[in-house]
Amino acid sequence: MINGKTILAIITARAGSKGLPRKNIMDLCGKPLITWSIEAGLASKFVDEVMVSTDSEEIADVACQAGASIPYIRPAQLATDTATSVDVIKHAVSFYENTLQKHYDYIILLEPTSPLREKDDIDSMLEKITDLDKDFDAIVSLGEVHEHPSIMKKVANKEISAYCDDLVITSRRQDNDVAFFPYGVAYIVKTKTLFDENTIYPKRTTYHIIKRYQCYEIDDYYDFLAIENVMKHEWSIR
Repeated sequence: MINGKTILAIITARAGSKGLPRKNIMDLCGKPLITWSIEAGLASKFVDEVMVSTDSEEIADVACQAGASIPYIRPAQLATDTATSVDVIKHAVSFYENTLQKHYDYIILLEPTSPLREKDDIDSMLEKITDLDKDFDAIVSLGEVHEHPSIMKKVANKEISAYCDDLVITSRRQDNDVAFFPYGVAYIVKTKTLFDENTIYPKRTTYHIIKRYQCYEIDDYYDFLAIENVMKHEWSIR
């Protein structure tokens, strides 16, 4: 709890993954991938509960051993390629409120595919969003993009063209306005706003800037190798 507000951290982890099968429980530097996110949530001073929404008994067992709550196995219709994170989160919140009679003021989405978190990321984001409670309804973690959108291309009919014609193309990267990507370190949103606007990016959203080494997400094996080596490097210099 923080400033009288209760906090539920939700980690979404379905079994199916076309890019990297069984990625959520792959060993990453001595721990299953999902365990890094569970431990980050449990280490927070303010998070009241860390739960995992999964359709897999195997993932559920790993998550339970790491200390997460597993109040149910996610329904099959919410574990397809077309099911959205918002659908999964709203299902979890509704289960807590309707079945367990537990209400939380803020929801945190911790994506297991973004395990590179600083120790204070989650609590710093919670402090910021609750301090700015009257002005903002959500906060997202952002990392600077080094492949700037202005240089991106699309291809058609054997030709290339600018991906977005509205962006000014500059000759030097440093001449571009800084662009950011919402890496999955944490997304925090008021529960009421989540249901009112049906998004984790509501109209009144602020931000938390992460470090360069955190700007990775695991979608395939090359991403996994990159994060594995970033982790080993960060450990060696701390």
